[in-house]
Amino acid sequence: MASGRSLPLAPRAAPAQRHLPLAREVRDVDRRWRPTHAIWETTLKCDLACRHCGSRAGRERPDELTTAESLDLVGQMAELGVLEVSLIGGEAYLRADWLEVVRAVRAAGMQCTMVTGGRGVTGELARAAAEAGLQSVSVSIDGAEAAHDSLRGVVGSHRAAMAAARHLREAGLPVAINTQINRLSQADLPQVLETAIALSAHAWQVMLTVAMGRAADAPDLLLQPFDLLQLFPLLAQLKRRCVEAKVRLLPGNNIGYFGPIESLLRSEFPGGHRGSCGAGCSTLGIEADGAIKGCPSLQTVPWTGGNLRDASLRDIWERSAPLRVMRDRTVDDLWGYCRSCYYADECRAGCTWTGFSLFGRAGNNPLCHHRALEMQRQGRRERLVQIERAPGAPFDHGLYEIVIEEVP
Repeated sequence: MASGRSLPLAPRAAPAQRHLPLAREVRDVDRRWRPTHAIWETTLKCDLACRHCGSRAGRERPDELTTAESLDLVGQMAELGVLEVSLIGGEAYLRADWLEVVRAVRAAGMQCTMVTGGRGVTGELARAAAEAGLQSVSVSIDGAEAAHDSLRGVVGSHRAAMAAARHLREAGLPVAINTQINRLSQADLPQVLETAIALSAHAWQVMLTVAMGRAADAPDLLLQPFDLLQLFPLLAQLKRRCVEAKVRLLPGNNIGYFGPIESLLRSEFPGGHRGSCGAGCSTLGIEADGAIKGCPSLQTVPWTGGNLRDASLRDIWERSAPLRVMRDRTVDDLWGYCRSCYYADECRAGCTWTGFSLFGRAGNNPLCHHRALEMQRQGRRERLVQIERAPGAPFDHGLYEIVIEEVP
């Protein structure tokens, strides 16, 4: 896959946005919604240079939270009602005090998990994590060895991830696997699942690669909407294999939301479907410099609602406009195909991150199985064409347009 152009692998992040406005009043709807799951980027520092990394991780942020600020945040999350804290990066273990954070999260009564590329997970680190109280670790495996190493930017990263999973299991930690789905990894999905089974993984999360960060520099890597016509039948087969092997399949936020396979993929969900985007409703995203977002994947600008150095977590959650977006979104906020879709009121354009990364505007998401099937019935398909490149900063995106064409 061509990269499109050469960019620094690890650009420096800008200083945190500060003193963002908050509403004067807290509405009843803002009190009703509470984040059950917080995903915390503890550092942007990373030991890999993944081609599909939306945050362009590598260098730490210039103003990351101190240990004292991090421990105070733990208390604020518990007070707000968070049940699970997932530590991400960059690489969470590259932060010197990460085990202290794990211990604090557990002491506050919350579950603590971690996502890792696994390059630096030794037996010693795995044992220390288990002793600190970490409860589960999701190791990223993005295809068979060749595809994984190509995507992760380091030869040997697949072997390192496999070794990390074994070290974690030997330390008594439950292991899950997470996989990005794109044109390089899709064919390897059955093999990845067999790898997960061999590693005794309790879960396998799959997520579409999104056109953000380094992935925006490689448009040929990304799935087209019509590729979902092959992907979803494959996912249905893999779901059945997961049930047989007692591995829980976890479709990511941008897998779905509706279509004939949705009820199979999300059989454990109420109603058998995902519902709408959970950003700012049940999900909380935290950047390493104290920036608070409704979802960790969303762009820093314009989705940061406030900074912990300026306001409490509760005030940002309840009174910031960016975190209120999904609480307030109606069909009238949708556009394009999503505006007139049969599922518009229930889905509300699905994953905000996916749509915004493509168009710089939320409310329309062409990476939808139901939508691809409806287009196919009309003898047409949608194709995404990049019209503006990403500038090369962490959490950036380019711009795409939709071309509707006859099915060849």
